[in-house]
Amino acid sequence: MAAVKEKKQYLCSACGATHLRWAGKCAECGEWNTLEEAPARLPDKGRAGMASVENLGRPVALPQVAQDDQPRLLLRMAELGRVLGGGIVPGACVLVGGDPGIGKSTLLLQMAADVARHSGTVLYVSAEESAHQIGRRASRLGIREERLLVLAEIVVESIADQIEAVRPALVIVDSVQAIYSGSGSSAAGTVSQVRDCAATLLRVGKAQNIPIFLVGHVTKEGTIAGPRVLEHMVDAVLQLEGERFHAFRLLRSIKNRFGSTNEVGVFEMTELGMQEVANPSELFLAERLPNATGSTIAVSMEGTRPLLVEVQALCSTTTFSMPRRTANGVDPNRLLLLAAVLSRRVGLDLGDQDIFVNVVGGMRVDEPAADLAVAVAIASSLRNRPVYADLAIVGEVGLSGELRSVGQLARRLHEAKKMGFTRALAPSSTLQRGGGDSPPQGIEVIGVRTLSDALGVALLK
Repeated sequence: MAAVKEKKQYLCSACGATHLRWAGKCAECGEWNTLEEAPARLPDKGRAGMASVENLGRPVALPQVAQDDQPRLLLRMAELGRVLGGGIVPGACVLVGGDPGIGKSTLLLQMAADVARHSGTVLYVSAEESAHQIGRRASRLGIREERLLVLAEIVVESIADQIEAVRPALVIVDSVQAIYSGSGSSAAGTVSQVRDCAATLLRVGKAQNIPIFLVGHVTKEGTIAGPRVLEHMVDAVLQLEGERFHAFRLLRSIKNRFGSTNEVGVFEMTELGMQEVANPSELFLAERLPNATGSTIAVSMEGTRPLLVEVQALCSTTTFSMPRRTANGVDPNRLLLLAAVLSRRVGLDLGDQDIFVNVVGGMRVDEPAADLAVAVAIASSLRNRPVYADLAIVGEVGLSGELRSVGQLARRLHEAKKMGFTRALAPSSTLQRGGGDSPPQGIEVIGVRTLSDALGVALLK
């Protein structure tokens, strides 16, 4: 039986705030003479959830370690399942972050309905909204699942008791910064409270083999608020990205102990919630003007999925001594590097040009294989010469102006062919190296060695 700790605390009869020491005035509500002594008897859960691994106290030879894989909770939302690595792992703890209003709660509520409909009971813990507000959102999304239970609670000990009593197939806590532990004296959202609450939920989830999803607030820089140790404690960290005034949302995996961290899920925010985008390339290219200057098509890899995205560039003469270099969707430092290579190795006069680069649709491309598409777009805008409309571009640009080889070229070309492109521009070193699948039939692959050669091929005469 768990040991019991004796501890004194003082509760405010007016607002219910907890204090470790008596004071004449409550620091929370400002009322006088409202603090009353009350004993706090909290179970010592320091080893809670460890009973299942008591037999691992002795060293075990690696071949004798159990290799039985428990089946994942499969999701009908294929995009979410892709990012999670194939489904929800029992006992896993997942942290979901994103800007306010980006759609975290909506996406998780839809996931909860999916699991409740096909796998078992789901406990949705709301620490920021009332059960009535959750019900209204569910009604708007058309969710009527009987096995989806809603709990409005902010005390982590009460949440843990409900998890142990209900034994759900999935738990969602929205959000971890809004709950607090009665054993602590600090307010909810502080470093100690966030860490202790996450540790309590993690122990309960591991002990009962229940997956737990935690919603996390983000800072102005876009990182998850609270102690960084929180990201180390959980098994997976997902980030929901996108502009609030755009319909597209991208779900990325920053950390995943059970799958790849390179996958991305594409969603569209509609009146009926998050809708999966089965063919993101077609969506990103839907509004493209084929003969517009400064527009190129880059073939990017997001994990195992090839994506075609439109890269736009605009060069504008400036009267200031320091021209601007603005990047949206690409690394700003990479843009500076490409501008320097174009100036020094190709001879483009960019010293008096403001350069703006944008990846259409809110997509972010981080891999170097998009370098050539960005460089060709800048040259197209500066020279006012459009790029061939049927040409897809892939390649990494080196500091000497040479084109470096890229991986998974065949998969990129298959996606380009599927989207109707008949030609592709790629580094000649990649074509000579081969090493895998051959390019598909029906698409002409043009190999180039330098950035200057690539501009001669890509730009209309």
